[in-house]
Amino acid sequence: MALRLCATLLVIQCSYALAADKPNVLFIAADDMNCDLAAYGDALVKTPNLDRLCKIGVRFDAAYCQQPLCGPSRASLMTGLRPDTLDMHTLKHELRQKNPNIVTLGQMFRNHGYYAARAGKIYHYGNPSMIGTDGNDDPATWDERHNPIGIDRSQQENITRYGAGRQNDKNLGISMAWWDPASRDDEHTDGMVASKIIELIGQKKEEPFFLAAGFFNPHCPYVAPKKYFDLYPIDQITMPDLAEAKRDLEDVPAMAFMRDTKNWPYYFKDVTIEEARKCKQAYFATISFVDAQVGRLLDALEEHDLMDNTIIVFWSDHGYFLGEKGLWYKRKAFERSARMPLIISVPGMSQNQHTNKPVELVDLYPTLADLCDLEAPANLEGQSLRPLLDDPETTTWTKPAVTQVWHNRKAWGYSIRTDRYRYTEWLEGRAGRELYDHAKDPDEITNLADDPQHEQTVAQLSNQLTKYVRLQPNKR
Repeated sequence: MALRLCATLLVIQCSYALAADKPNVLFIAADDMNCDLAAYGDALVKTPNLDRLCKIGVRFDAAYCQQPLCGPSRASLMTGLRPDTLDMHTLKHELRQKNPNIVTLGQMFRNHGYYAARAGKIYHYGNPSMIGTDGNDDPATWDERHNPIGIDRSQQENITRYGAGRQNDKNLGISMAWWDPASRDDEHTDGMVASKIIELIGQKKEEPFFLAAGFFNPHCPYVAPKKYFDLYPIDQITMPDLAEAKRDLEDVPAMAFMRDTKNWPYYFKDVTIEEARKCKQAYFATISFVDAQVGRLLDALEEHDLMDNTIIVFWSDHGYFLGEKGLWYKRKAFERSARMPLIISVPGMSQNQHTNKPVELVDLYPTLADLCDLEAPANLEGQSLRPLLDDPETTTWTKPAVTQVWHNRKAWGYSIRTDRYRYTEWLEGRAGRELYDHAKDPDEITNLADDPQHEQTVAQLSNQLTKYVRLQPNKR
């Protein structure tokens, strides 16, 4: 009996030792969040918990999505493959249909003995229409899936709508709309997402886990408890001058903002500057609401003494326009749409540092496989970010970031971002080109693509970009 008890204790001790050798991963996603954050130097938008995460990790100041649209961006991130390789460029639920044998990020962790679960939006969901469902999720990725539904979805009749959405209850997924109820965080979907992940952290703390918290904010409609709106008095919210914004677009190919032309500015017909200002305030409020939920997750890790053995990744699926150039939303190849926040904290690696090296969301899969010492699929198209986590200023990282936009078979383009330049080709240059020098023009005001002085730069970047243009015939 004693021998059997000793053997049992040895097995348990060995199990704990193996679990301790495997770092946990807390994978935190925001929806449509740009870099208007205190953590990224914005003087207005309050993000104390993302600031807190930056202090224990590395902030990536030049992180870019593969496509500024939720569905393909998230599918690319979760597979480590570019949208052209997946043949996914829309919001359709077709990951397994087109790629039946793919091994997703969560699936890789499961294959190596991790518990993998999510709450909320990791793959694409119609937001808010699919809240409370599995959306376009992939069952093979997870051991468990949780789909809370809060008042932002169940009471959406209270949401104020502007422009074309004033009388439209069906299309809140692309809307100028907001609501500031006097509510508790845990009455909202994102508050419930955080609560479920906190519960799972407590339940699974003795085994290696890959837990994904998928927040739906700040995606429209912009809904958060009133206390977060109160952080942003409306008189502090500024909007770009529209005359100047229109001039910004004079030297830009029409295809670059084709979805915004009909009702410019602000995408919808008859949206006033004051209404846009209110939506911008609401967008900032939802950012601070998400930030508060991130703080709850960090508190849970600390409470369970897991900070020293947990890799934390915070990411958004793409950036977002809030009236710059008179534009709103995403789905554009400009910096403001392609760039998004990315913060990674790894125990024992760089802390309170940042890097300006261009990186891509497609790099996250190989990074986590590398950091957790797991065998990843051989066909991944990103690169491990370990060199930048070791030394954010390393000169060995030279890979550019590539973002593509696909509207239809007659309207698509690719954009490459290097340390200094953003260069974009529409229909391989047939529908126009863009070149912006970010050393002098971070807001991408002046298109240098046709400037003879930059002919050599255009040629070099076009040559670099060519190998990434792999749109399949059915999409051309």
